[in-house]
Amino acid sequence: MSVAAATSTGDRATNSWRLLWHQVRYEQMAFWLNRVGAIFTIGFSVLFLVMLGFSAGNARISYLSNIRLIQYYVPGFVAYGVMSACFTTLATTMVVRRETGLLKRLRLSPLPTRVLLGSVLCSTAIISLLQVALLLLIGRFGYAVSFPVNWVAFVLVLIVAMASFSAMGVAMSCVIPNQETAGPITSVVFFVLLFLSGLWFPLPANSALARISGVFPVRHFIQAASAPFELQRGASPWAWRDLLVIALWGAVSIVIALRRFQWSPRRR
Repeated sequence: MSVAAATSTGDRATNSWRLLWHQVRYEQMAFWLNRVGAIFTIGFSVLFLVMLGFSAGNARISYLSNIRLIQYYVPGFVAYGVMSACFTTLATTMVVRRETGLLKRLRLSPLPTRVLLGSVLCSTAIISLLQVALLLLIGRFGYAVSFPVNWVAFVLVLIVAMASFSAMGVAMSCVIPNQETAGPITSVVFFVLLFLSGLWFPLPANSALARISGVFPVRHFIQAASAPFELQRGASPWAWRDLLVIALWGAVSIVIALRRFQWSPRRR
């Protein structure tokens, strides 16, 4: 490769990163300017944790090394916050943008497709990480719940989960017919899976609900997020099986998104 060609390639890469940065800033501005949406997206996980923390008091879970119930809720709602931003909010946003013609207009602009989609996913990741930080701080200073014992394992869980649930959110947006049904469909699917997966109350491993929810990625994410906190004595912080299930769901979702994704509004 000649010096001129190498320089040209480097310039294009630099320009792509600059475009990505500016588009991420735009996505963040659009998110925070919608104050009601931002409050509900960020505040739900925080509100639920605070309410359940007060109601739990000093209750303990006998079959989980007698840990306090709030110790179970903190990593669970960390998972909830990530799933809420990467699945529910992302799926609804993509449907609304598609049906209002915004995706089509952006697709016809000079902005490269990879930058457009990358900025949406990066902005979603920022929102997810903000929720994670808030929940960890509330757990630590509000309820004396320790931070993860193994931060590397915890960060790996977040990376795999954010990528996979973002793929699931985009795939979900491909099968939702219109923006009027986007909120109800995603909310019903999300909260039913949360109920089945033991977010609100611990599920014994051999229970019927645990076996049913084990098919879906939500329970595996809750378990994987809990593992680095070492809620059970002697348990490994590396939840490899759970991460594999989450990643497989993400891979299948990528295939669905690639096959079904549309830039233009659907014909009624």
